[in-house]
Amino acid sequence: MTSSTVKILIVDDEPPIRKLLRVGFGTEGYTVIEAANARDAVDLARDEHPDLILLDLGLPDMPGHALLEKWRAEMLDLPIVVLSSRTDEAGIVRALELGADDYVTKPFGMKELIARVRVALRHKLQQHGERPVFQTGELSVDLVKRIVKVAGNEVKLSPKEYDILRVLVQHAGKVLTHRFLLEHVWGGSTDVQYLRVYVRQLRQKIEKTPDQPQYITTETGVGYRLRVD
Repeated sequence: MTSSTVKILIVDDEPPIRKLLRVGFGTEGYTVIEAANARDAVDLARDEHPDLILLDLGLPDMPGHALLEKWRAEMLDLPIVVLSSRTDEAGIVRALELGADDYVTKPFGMKELIARVRVALRHKLQQHGERPVFQTGELSVDLVKRIVKVAGNEVKLSPKEYDILRVLVQHAGKVLTHRFLLEHVWGGSTDVQYLRVYVRQLRQKIEKTPDQPQYITTETGVGYRLRVD
């Protein structure tokens, strides 16, 4: 899928933001369609079949969370990246738990946003043909043989450390909330502090500088993301 074949639906009630996004994505070759409210967004998502939606959480006729929940309840299976204020951590977490693929906080840089969109689109494609060996930088994870290597050297992980890394690999590039990881690794019955401890141990084994990680990055107040090249 090239940018010239990708259609993006922008849902935002602020004309200057829509113009910024229209110009930015248009310059990169994407096709852009726009909605200023939830009602129009629903119609366009149904009629225009976009490949990805950029959704502002503050809409005039329906909360963005409610629109997101409606789309996911209707099994709308395409990437949705939410736009939110920088201070709304609770809103971001809620959006991710409702099915958003990623988020970008306002004000944002176009380069960062375009990069997030590309990752979301790539992740969607990979879901239809998951690679058994994941590679980013010097880190490789063989999901079939359960072998983890850094710079060609095998790294021994505990079962829980591997499970955390496996889930991150399966959703590489996507931010995963604390609750998501707790549910998928512990069944949801563990305190978030356990997750932080295991992530710290995992970083000690795969990161050159664990205090400045290049692979497993922290999304403050939200969760973790595994970097992709």
